Amino acid sequence: MHDCVAEGITFGIPPYLNNSVSTFATEMRLVSVAKTYPSGEMDIKTQAVGLVRVEEFFRQLPGKLYAGATVTDLPDDNTPDPDLHERTRALIQQLYEILGLRRLFLDLPTNFRVYDIAHNLGLSTEQEYELLEAATEAERQQRVFEHLLHILPVLQETERLKERVRLNGHFKNLTPPSF
Repeated sequence: MHDCVAEGITFGIPPYLNNSVSTFATEMRLVSVAKTYPSGEMDIKTQAVGLVRVEEFFRQLPGKLYAGATVTDLPDDNTPDPDLHERTRALIQQLYEILGLRRLFLDLPTNFRVYDIAHNLGLSTEQEYELLEAATEAERQQRVFEHLLHILPVLQETERLKERVRLNGHFKNLTPPSF
């Protein structure tokens, strides 16, 4: 982080999956340092600026105490599918209402991108990585849409089950949901 502050350089965050550094990484820019602790740790604010492909990974860069890589910038086709965008927005609204997170939906910009919401959809690390691998916003939209179609019925059934338990007051006649 000291090099980012001093030199204005960016850094990459590649997911660590299956016991190795992944091929794709998010290029990040340090926006601000909120607090520096006596130990040297920092509370930082960052911004994603792009996607890169890791060509060669180095456990330690020469003369540095941190890892690095040679990377290639990847283009991002961020053109959404308008119809899929609206259908996904409706499913996100359902998700947030089921989870009691209506405020998140109200704060959601109308022109959101998949990258803006991915962390708030209950995706696994592997699913989030698949979004990085997708070359277009429309492809990312399709993956998120399918994920929401899959999890919403499960969440709705869970909520119905919770309500039945609340009304019954006991588990005597409880039928478990089938996932």
